[in-house]
Amino acid sequence: MSAATMRIAEHAIARMVRGLVPEDVLLGDATEVWVSFDRIERLAAAAKTLLAARVEVAGDWKRAGARSAADHLAKLGATTALAARRSLAASRQVAELPVVAETMRSGLLSSVQVEAVADAATADPSAAARLVRTARTTNVGELRAECLRTKAAADPDPDATYRRIDSERRVRFSTDAEGGRNLYARGTVDRVSRIEHALQPLVEGLFQAAWAEGRHEPREAYVFDALVMLAEHEPESGTEQKKQRLPKPAAMMLFHLPFEAMVRGKLEGEQTCEIVGAGPVPISVARELLGESILKLVITKGVDVVNVVHLGRGPTAAQKIALLWTSPRCSNIECSRMGVEIDHNQPWADKHQTVLANLDPFCGHDHDLKTNHGWSLVEGTGRRAFVPPDDPRHPRNKPPP
Repeated sequence: MSAATMRIAEHAIARMVRGLVPEDVLLGDATEVWVSFDRIERLAAAAKTLLAARVEVAGDWKRAGARSAADHLAKLGATTALAARRSLAASRQVAELPVVAETMRSGLLSSVQVEAVADAATADPSAAARLVRTARTTNVGELRAECLRTKAAADPDPDATYRRIDSERRVRFSTDAEGGRNLYARGTVDRVSRIEHALQPLVEGLFQAAWAEGRHEPREAYVFDALVMLAEHEPESGTEQKKQRLPKPAAMMLFHLPFEAMVRGKLEGEQTCEIVGAGPVPISVARELLGESILKLVITKGVDVVNVVHLGRGPTAAQKIALLWTSPRCSNIECSRMGVEIDHNQPWADKHQTVLANLDPFCGHDHDLKTNHGWSLVEGTGRRAFVPPDDPRHPRNKPPP
């Protein structure tokens, strides 16, 4: 492959784009044409990733006076240095991962998927094929979570990784092009989870107040308002009163870990320890946070949440925890949103009882589609396809027996 060959291909695509008049594309073809261009984009991104390490070896970045190959690629590609560093790292990694490289050459993976899979498969090469299959059958959020689990299971010293992340903790403020002020925070999973759980009761209160007033906003808006409420809150000092009484946060974290590893104090093989809905943590952190409470919980607080029938409209506390444990994300297989709302699969008004098998978590958007626009999950349990009323898989369209 030569530069001259690539210029010919580039000119052919350039002519196609110059002649593109969106209004002239038939509505019936618009999506298919878009998908074709997306495939071209994936193929081009795959080629750029495969070539990035070669560009580094070529050394043109030194002659150009760049500080690094990544900075040179960022300038050539009109992107950020961070994006260029990720692409360069992926280029080095896929050179040792033939399964990933072959899938890239077929245009079946986006650059985001490639970076996630290559990073995790480098930590555990035996997982490469499995991660590629995951990438092709699920969304980016689920893929990243699975890659994170894979890296955690392959980490030879998770405590050292935890200490490094903690030492790199940071909060950064920046102003974007529109004048919006942005906040970015990074830290260990357990410490950031404490912030999330401190905000949760405030978010619920704001949501309920907005619902009563007929206002509907994304959950992220309520989280922002809750964060401002915490910032404006003045703690008691001596006899002074608080400006605003806030609900006392209850930091509830659900840990998913093997009981044997909890007792042993370390993970083995592919075992992982994670905070449900957040991410992996070392077993030492789980033991420190839980202490002996996990033993007491298992022995003295066992509740049959699977078979219990609750006559109230809302689930019991035990049912909520069980649902969060098994389904922390939206039930729509195409959605990865957390912060879900619990919905009755079969309307509560029909049976006036709440059982775990009839509950599905939804993000606010999908809950609205189900409640007000007739969308529904296909038959089954767990995360599954979420379809509009005219889809043949919709339960209403099931042929009579």
